[in-house]
Amino acid sequence: MALPSSRLDLNLFRVMDAVFEHGGISGAARHLHLSQPAVSHALARLRRLWGDPLFVRQGNHMVPTELTRRVIGEVQAHLRGLQSVMVQAETFDPGTLNMTLRLGMRDVLEAITLPPLVARLAEMAPGVRLASVRVPRDTLGQALTLGEVDLVLDRQRRVGARIRGERLADESLAVIMRRDHPLAMPAMAVDAYFAAKHVMVSVQPDQPDPLNAVWAALGRGERDVVLRCQHYFSAANVVLHSDALLTLPRTYAEELARSMPLEVRELPLPVPPITIWMYWHADRDGDPVHRWLRESVCVGARQAMAGALTGPSV
Repeated sequence: MALPSSRLDLNLFRVMDAVFEHGGISGAARHLHLSQPAVSHALARLRRLWGDPLFVRQGNHMVPTELTRRVIGEVQAHLRGLQSVMVQAETFDPGTLNMTLRLGMRDVLEAITLPPLVARLAEMAPGVRLASVRVPRDTLGQALTLGEVDLVLDRQRRVGARIRGERLADESLAVIMRRDHPLAMPAMAVDAYFAAKHVMVSVQPDQPDPLNAVWAALGRGERDVVLRCQHYFSAANVVLHSDALLTLPRTYAEELARSMPLEVRELPLPVPPITIWMYWHADRDGDPVHRWLRESVCVGARQAMAGALTGPSV
């Protein structure tokens, strides 16, 4: 008899197997840690589904019917297969993974976090490939819900109830300039900072300076932004060949200064740090593979940042 899938409860097959193996309801109940009435109720449901008694009582034993004898081997094989899958899921070997991990992040995080993350995955999970994509901040939840990305690394955002998040670190801001810049001195004056020309990185050409609210709270006017770039690396090249300053996350500023003749200086005003979070969809919470990947991203990111991650475009 065909079983209607909409009424199928896989737990019933565990009861069928237990009654077969233990020869009765009481033994099956002890094995499954259920009450005898619960096992009897499950067996009654099975009988209705199959349209067969499945077991008939002979003395103190429940004897399987011909139908049960015919199908029990396949039932047990499927149960063992499901148990094997669960064991593998809980004790999987990262070295056996063969998948692509899609990360939503911006160019600064790419430059800082990808090198140590790639090295970690190459050692522990060489079959994992990475794809970094830009996710607009207003579609972060949608991208995770639709499975377009597995994780998003970004500053703290307001997200829906089905989006999970973990705080990774805070990042301060710094200023970079060419090495022979007139302001390349141990301490930069606030007035000198605002008197200088500035390069700003922004995706949208009409995006306001995100630090204007900070300047206003400190009683300062706006910076003189003479150029807007889409990427920090381009902005750093402009700064390298001009008197302009670039304000950016400290971690990336130090990374650029290691590869280009640039000086890193403290921002001469107290600006609150930027909090960076990692986001994923709640449906992936219990997935051990996804959990391991999240832990790997955390380790790689925190290692790269030495306790601090990047902030937003400034």
